[in-house]
Amino acid sequence: MKKQFFSLAFLALLGTTSALAQATLTPGTVSVGGEAMYPNKNIVENAVKSKDHTTLVAAVKAAGLVETLQGKGPFTVFAPTNAAFSALPAGTVESLVKPENKATLTKILTYHVVAGNLTADKLMAAIKSGKGTATLKTVSGGTLKAMMNGPKNVVLQDEKGNISSISTYDVLQSNGVIHVVDKVLMP
Repeated sequence: MKKQFFSLAFLALLGTTSALAQATLTPGTVSVGGEAMYPNKNIVENAVKSKDHTTLVAAVKAAGLVETLQGKGPFTVFAPTNAAFSALPAGTVESLVKPENKATLTKILTYHVVAGNLTADKLMAAIKSGKGTATLKTVSGGTLKAMMNGPKNVVLQDEKGNISSISTYDVLQSNGVIHVVDKVLMP
């Protein structure tokens, strides 16, 4: 009886371990900010788990964009890291999240969003067909220029001429895709 119980317990443990391993091996799952980003979850559900995007999540909440980014989409989000927000002049983030600056914050955040599902392959193809540059229309109404910096690195240029590199590509979501960027883009 003990032997049979041990065998059943071992099989149950093996099944649990196998399920955990399967969860980490789900196709399309990418680690961002030390956490798994699952392609069956939406942009907000994944972003709130990333330790590298707590400032972005707080800003999205302050701007009232949570419901929008949980919507059907598809959206392509160029998601600045906490370090990108920290590189802004002192006091900028604190000022932007104040209720009286909601319109400015919303414009900056929606400047990081492009309608559609623009994966890295599609982005690189657009750059190639545009003879080295692709112009992306943002949800805020502005434009970003996408260019190659080397054979596999895409950079974005904002309307002020600042350059941001994509550090993590194709974080697939149920309602779009996220690309992690190292600078806050400014309209």
